[in-house]
Amino acid sequence: MTDLFDTTVTTTDYSAKDIEVLEGLEPVRLRPGMYVGGTDERALHHLVSEVLDNSMDEAVAGHANRIEIHMHSDGSITISDNGRGIPVDPHPKFKDQSALEIILTTLHSGGKFNSKAYETSGGLHGVGVSVVNALSEWLTVEVARDKQIWQQSFSRGKPTSKLENIGATNNRRGTKVTFIPDHEIFGKSAKFKPARLYQLAKSKAYLFRGVEIRWQCDPELIRDGDSILEKDSFHFPGGLNDYLTSSMEKRPKVTEENFHGISPLADDMGRVEWAVCWPEYGDGNIRSYCNTVPTPIGGTHEAGIRSGLLKGIKAYGELIGNKKAASITGEDIFINSCSLISVFIKNPQFQGQTKDKLTNPEAAKLVENAIRDHFDHWLSGAPAMANDLLAWALERADERQRRREEKDVKRKTATNKRKLRLPGKLSDCSQDAPHGTEIYIVEGDSAGGSAKQARDRKTQAILPIRGKILNVASATRDKIRGNQEIADINLALGCGAGDQYDENALRYEKVIIMTDADVDGAHIATLLITLFYQEMPELIKNGHLYLAQPPLYRIAQGGTVFYARDDQHKDELMETEFKGRGKIEISRFKGLGEMPAAQLKETTMKKDKRTLLRIMIPEGTRLDTSERVDALMGKKPELRFQFIQENADKVAELDI
Repeated sequence: MTDLFDTTVTTTDYSAKDIEVLEGLEPVRLRPGMYVGGTDERALHHLVSEVLDNSMDEAVAGHANRIEIHMHSDGSITISDNGRGIPVDPHPKFKDQSALEIILTTLHSGGKFNSKAYETSGGLHGVGVSVVNALSEWLTVEVARDKQIWQQSFSRGKPTSKLENIGATNNRRGTKVTFIPDHEIFGKSAKFKPARLYQLAKSKAYLFRGVEIRWQCDPELIRDGDSILEKDSFHFPGGLNDYLTSSMEKRPKVTEENFHGISPLADDMGRVEWAVCWPEYGDGNIRSYCNTVPTPIGGTHEAGIRSGLLKGIKAYGELIGNKKAASITGEDIFINSCSLISVFIKNPQFQGQTKDKLTNPEAAKLVENAIRDHFDHWLSGAPAMANDLLAWALERADERQRRREEKDVKRKTATNKRKLRLPGKLSDCSQDAPHGTEIYIVEGDSAGGSAKQARDRKTQAILPIRGKILNVASATRDKIRGNQEIADINLALGCGAGDQYDENALRYEKVIIMTDADVDGAHIATLLITLFYQEMPELIKNGHLYLAQPPLYRIAQGGTVFYARDDQHKDELMETEFKGRGKIEISRFKGLGEMPAAQLKETTMKKDKRTLLRIMIPEGTRLDTSERVDALMGKKPELRFQFIQENADKVAELDI
């Protein structure tokens, strides 16, 4: 990766006194995005998920069978269960604090680090409820345990009362947590959405057959049009299949029965439950869960069910002598289905604290083997239904092949149109298939001319643009739509932008920005990267965007020639490769257009000799990246001025 806003940093004023040590829950309040994924609506509702997941873990472990959720008109929410209750006795290591206070105020504390208290759980790191506490304006927890009720209050992660015994009880047990999100973190207008939490409660009940979830919402919060009740109760003995049946009852399906079941995983690793149906028309959808935690990005359990279904249908086709079944792909049998999969496994590994993706590598094979065996029996036990499903999958395969052929035709047609609309601009490559192809976006016709001579015509396309393109981070939508250079880029790539982005329609495997190796070139590259970041973020996410690294200097002495990227690299070469030599020739390239095509090819475009920098957004930095782009490229000049003031002392040398 390359730093888009690179500066040369000095270490003069950087010492041990600059190293901060954050204690308690301070890191959560300082960087909430690291723990709940941001401060937006999704992160706000994730707070509820963290508390609800703890109650679900009690139910899955067999210690609770009822969970209650109550949304209050003041914006707070209460989640309670009839489980064992959080321990309230003094912690053996921190004897002046109860276990409850430790759990609520200390990161990485809890009972889920081993399998003694919970065989499987959605909580992993002892982070969830303490994070909720840190990000709440106030939070109160009640524990009914050993026929006594205990209570303690907190604010923004710190205790505001001591743990108190508030009375006896004969028929109550479990934990009750009430909290309201901190508006200093989530904004003054932040409010829980009843419809969203109603659906969350319902889905949790489908995920575990042994729990009843009782819902209550103060009537003031329910708006006209909301399809929720003031009071409701969710309990589904049929689990995922109940959910799928109810949601698909009005859609015609390929098979009369859903493929559903529950099975233990090998090696006593847990269990998997699934429900799959295939609608005759319309889009499919996939919902996956691990230990009742939604995994919207999917992961290895989704890979397992995909593989199990694919291998099963292809094996059935082979069994009945259908040779075309070999052409079926995972997309044909799985992507167009309506699928639910829920795994309960020991020691799950997630991508990030928000647990959007399951990453346990062994889960794929465990799920595949468990589901494949049941799928084989399901298909062989109902040949008529199996034949219908095989025929439907083959139709999807034929449609996929037709779409591919149509795209090939459209590609050639679109290329011809582009050449007519962009005379002297887009010089396309001769290869039609995207794999292995690349497009160089270069500044100006002069640079474009050199690049055209230096390219590999089979796989390298050249698109010159005129000067500095529009800064899309501060421009209106009308200006962006009306900008010719942006339109040319969109037309050349063919994949669309924004909500219309289509990865399969991208005409090149690599999109390479190639600008002069100076300040103006860096500015143009930054504007182009901002364009892709804002208009085609998936192009960056999927690893298609690169920066070429043309040299700024040519250094020669006799038959020895080296190229330097910048002044620092030039000085390094002078101290190493050319130290002690005779007369040395140093020439600075004024720009790509002034560079001979042979040198441009040798240094920047030849695949086995060039250096490309891939533009990427590392995991966990999305929020910081968004804020940096907004500050430096957005509409507020005062943010840029602030950045300059804060970083001016770090610039050792300015190239002007």
